[in-house]
Amino acid sequence: MARPTASLPAANLPVAGTAAPAATTAAPAPDTTSLAGTLLRRRRAWKPVELLFWGVAILAPLMLPRSMLLMNEIAILGLFALSLDLILGYAGIVSLGHAAFLGVGAYAAGLFALNVSTDPLAGLVAAMLAASVLGLLSSFLVLRGSDLTRLMVTLGVALLVFEAANSWRSLTGGADGLQGITIGPVLGLFDFDLQGRTAYLYSLAVLFLLFLAARRMMGSPFGLSLRALRDNRLRASASGVGVNERLVLVYTLAAAYAGAAGGLLAQTTQFVSLDVLEFHRSADLMLVLIIGGTGWLYGGLVGAVLFELFQDVVSAATPQYWQFWVGLLLVVFVSGGREAVHKAGAALRRRIAALFGGRRA
Repeated sequence: MARPTASLPAANLPVAGTAAPAATTAAPAPDTTSLAGTLLRRRRAWKPVELLFWGVAILAPLMLPRSMLLMNEIAILGLFALSLDLILGYAGIVSLGHAAFLGVGAYAAGLFALNVSTDPLAGLVAAMLAASVLGLLSSFLVLRGSDLTRLMVTLGVALLVFEAANSWRSLTGGADGLQGITIGPVLGLFDFDLQGRTAYLYSLAVLFLLFLAARRMMGSPFGLSLRALRDNRLRASASGVGVNERLVLVYTLAAAYAGAAGGLLAQTTQFVSLDVLEFHRSADLMLVLIIGGTGWLYGGLVGAVLFELFQDVVSAATPQYWQFWVGLLLVVFVSGGREAVHKAGAALRRRIAALFGGRRA
């Protein structure tokens, strides 16, 4: 008998009279890394509306030379609102005690000028460090519980800081505040003047530099992970995102930004009182972000401009009842006026973008 031979798979043998099958090649996998990099670069690209915004801010002293003090307040409030937007708009952390970081930064800058050095930049760094330490220590409390729990915790921290400043008279001056603060020239060249020109340009420069850092950070993978945490914390955690580490980091960063705003306030006014720790500071800040919107960095800046201008006009017209009109603005805006304003703003941005070559604003 013939010895059986092993049969080969038919798929490997060409059929008689037919051409051999062409070799198949797998389709190349899409380069997700380059795609993600392209998306991030698009997010970081400057839009014409942004350049217009900062151009107007820089040229404001030439257009409104008599309103330097008001514009300085707008720049400081804008930085303060930017700090809250980092945790509210990007991480979803609601805070009613953000004034604690503003006050700690203000007192740190004032005490630094009285006891260490009158250099404004060094005092600003001290203010940011002091506020960031408080933010780091309180962040572990904020991580616990729901949104309502966080509201109460942040409010409680602010009340504790206020009472400590009121009771520690030997350090803070108590109800009398810190007096006799003297601030040296910025970079040793520019003295603070009564018109507020140096104060505004100094505050604007600090705001712009910190805004650049926040814009870069929120347009990075870290900022995208914060948005994921805001939208669905459980899903983000299941995807491998370190939830607690990122929340602690962004909360500490927001505290440092608020401390910088407090340091600017103390240096440009050369006075610090318990008013920087009052609850109305946090309440006004929430109103600013309600007006400007959250989660796009410019919301706090636009809201600060509109809020300060409205408050200035109304307080000049009705000095006794201006708070009534501010409250009425809040009620109307929250009840439905916000959507109309945002739609009008979107239409205006599209029109402006069309003027700059059709790019999306």
